[in-house]
Amino acid sequence: MPIADDVILAPGVMIRYPELVNLYGCEIGEGTAIAPFVEIQRGARVGRMCKISSHTFLCDGVTIEDEVFVGHGVMFVNDRRPRAHGAWTLEKTLVRKGASIGSGAVIMCGVTIGEGSLVGAGAVVTHDVAPGTTVVGAPARLLR
Repeated sequence: MPIADDVILAPGVMIRYPELVNLYGCEIGEGTAIAPFVEIQRGARVGRMCKISSHTFLCDGVTIEDEVFVGHGVMFVNDRRPRAHGAWTLEKTLVRKGASIGSGAVIMCGVTIGEGSLVGAGAVVTHDVAPGTTVVGAPARLLR
């Protein structure tokens, strides 16, 4: 079953095609919309009134606050030095209220994306993004 029994869905969560999402051990806030082909892993949290677009991956350690837009194909990373075998270190990521992340962006672990900020499509975010700013490019740099 694509939506596991341990998922916490608040009232009004809209999952258009539940058979085409992978949700387990996560928490989704009231009024949030989740598109097809999204995976949200155990330990991830999504706030109220968010939009998570198709082909997006939210891993353990990611917290998305309220009213955040996540574009198509956005990838979050939760380990700075991944390995096929052995120990790994979970590094948390926080996306603050009202931020928007453009399609195809990659969000490295251990960063905070500030309130009301905008991450441009295809950006690779390796450092914190200040509130209300716009970052673009790979690596992401301040646009304005």
